[in-house]
Amino acid sequence: MIRRRILAVLLLAVSGIVFAMHVEARQASNADAYAGMWTGTYDGSGTGQFEMTLDKGGDGTMTGKVNVTTDGGNYSADLKSVSFDGAKMTAKYDFPLDPSAEIVMMATFDGGTAKGTWSLHAKGQSDEIAAGGLTFTKK
Repeated sequence: MIRRRILAVLLLAVSGIVFAMHVEARQASNADAYAGMWTGTYDGSGTGQFEMTLDKGGDGTMTGKVNVTTDGGNYSADLKSVSFDGAKMTAKYDFPLDPSAEIVMMATFDGGTAKGTWSLHAKGQSDEIAAGGLTFTKK
């Protein structure tokens, strides 16, 4: 009886590990499809254009960079984090025009296009200072 319980627990644990590895591999392969340069526009609290480059890092994680035009000055920034859940991306970067703030971008990819939102937050805070929409296409 005890052996059956131990065997059942071990099988459950192994199944969970295999499932997690499968999901992680699927997300990684989905994210690979989005690597490259994306160009687009943003609106909301101001309007402008941006380029976003997504790359798969040496350790398998996604990395990237943005180049943005604004009325307050153009800037470039490295993405601090990029994650994908299927076709949905969440990315963050420090806002170069205000070192106390960061930008969070959320977008859903559909082939060679994507749409989403951006929001400006004080670092470590969830309250939005400014927000708007994003639209971009793969170059």
